[in-house]
Amino acid sequence: MATIITDLKENFRKGSIYIRLIYINVGVFVLTTLTEVMLQLFNRSLAGVFQWLELPASFQRFALQPWSLLTYMFMHAGLIHILFNMLWLYWFGALFQNLFSAKHLRGVYVLGGIGGGLLYMAAYNIFPYFAPMINGSFMLGASASVLAIVAATAYREPNYPIQLLLFGTVRLKYLALIVIGMDLLFITSANAGGHIAHVGGALAGLWFAASLNKGIDIVLWINKSLDILFSLLSFKPRKPKMKVHYGTGREKDYDYNARKKAQSDELDRILDKLKKSGYESLTAEEKKSLFDASKR
Repeated sequence: MATIITDLKENFRKGSIYIRLIYINVGVFVLTTLTEVMLQLFNRSLAGVFQWLELPASFQRFALQPWSLLTYMFMHAGLIHILFNMLWLYWFGALFQNLFSAKHLRGVYVLGGIGGGLLYMAAYNIFPYFAPMINGSFMLGASASVLAIVAATAYREPNYPIQLLLFGTVRLKYLALIVIGMDLLFITSANAGGHIAHVGGALAGLWFAASLNKGIDIVLWINKSLDILFSLLSFKPRKPKMKVHYGTGREKDYDYNARKKAQSDELDRILDKLKKSGYESLTAEEKKSLFDASKR
């Protein structure tokens, strides 16, 4: 068991950012699922507790749990839910990273989740159709984040060929349009919140890619914030101040520098003498020193 954990840690450390995101999502899913299973054996449940990590549609409830705008994008409702999200993240994460960078992927994942979450809450509070559902609606899943990565990749490389099992080769721009179009068609379905979040995530990804084309990195603030957060959570001890030990090594350095300085001064003296009195005025020792210096 210890070996397996060590291997997982090593793979996480060496993995690309999209691999690390997959590890985090799967780890959270396994932890929450196992906790639920263990509690159900004792006729207990933590469903209400986990809702504090899911994104509520109600602004009043969101005011009590603002962190859920970030935590919801790492929560999943079931095996099929996380499986499809992680497959898309794996496929398009690798392509995205080849076109942009690892830090951009991390930032776009978070940006897409935020964009999808905000659009989800806005839609549920603006449109009367969702009014009866607001108080009991919560959203979870990485779909909005993944759609942001897909949309940004499609914007940068629209004609990239994608191999689909039943449909053959499809250009990436058409695949992205089909997925986003289906989300728009099913906005009033049973999974309305998820489809709305997908659209929000895709718009966030397009915004990122279009802005980057103009030289503006809109996820820079996200990455800087995450770097600061990770540095605070790392609990790494401060590096001790450098101490200088005076010993044999320093004495050798001092002697060497002193000797080089003396040789340089002596060479300057010989050159001055040569300039004033000519070569014949130099002693045999001075001529030898000048000859040795010319060979260095």
